[in-house]
Amino acid sequence: MPRTRQVLMLTADLVILTIRDGTLCLLVVERGNEPFRGCLALPGGFLRGDESIGETAARELSEETGVDAEELHLQQVGVYSAPDRDPRSPRVVTCAHLAIAPGLPLPSAGSDARAAQWLPISEALELRDGLAFDHDEILRDALELARAGLQFSTIATAFCSPEFTISDLREVYECVWDVELDRSNFHRKVTEAEGFVVPTGRRRSTVNGRPAALYRAGDATSLSPPMMRPSR
Repeated sequence: MPRTRQVLMLTADLVILTIRDGTLCLLVVERGNEPFRGCLALPGGFLRGDESIGETAARELSEETGVDAEELHLQQVGVYSAPDRDPRSPRVVTCAHLAIAPGLPLPSAGSDARAAQWLPISEALELRDGLAFDHDEILRDALELARAGLQFSTIATAFCSPEFTISDLREVYECVWDVELDRSNFHRKVTEAEGFVVPTGRRRSTVNGRPAALYRAGDATSLSPPMMRPSR
């Protein structure tokens, strides 16, 4: 018997993380159309024409939130293809992406999103009805990818401004890992990790009046030794 070919639609969904007022936040949109009309969801949408899936992710980010993707590094989280993940027909498969950036602006809704907002991760993970589709699963996977990335790569600097203090960088680890780190131990590990951070020679005034040394991201992409996540 001939094999039946499955017709699929392909979407890109985005987990966009930033730190606002010392809190790790997720970009979410309120869906304006069915299915899940009125529910919170990750921004995303269908692949069009001759787009790559990365181009779809960038376009949807801009259309639904007003956030420009040009300065964001999109990292693929995974492909989600459970038959019942989306009630629409034909079957919908999504490719999820993770993006991390500092100081992202307040989003503005557009396209088929009714509203867009930054939501603290703690609230996003505890929504009574959850996020639309299988976005709770995607969020958990992306968050774990980000947390693991902080251990073995220099991705933490992506949360920071071009110039930052060691305290700024420590805040990233504490927010993403949801832990409190020893200041002196963290400072030693960061400054001894080859290529992680580079001193700029400049300083920034602090609330206690003692200027703090400013650093920039180094050329390294991996951490040696790794910055292991403490057990809670």
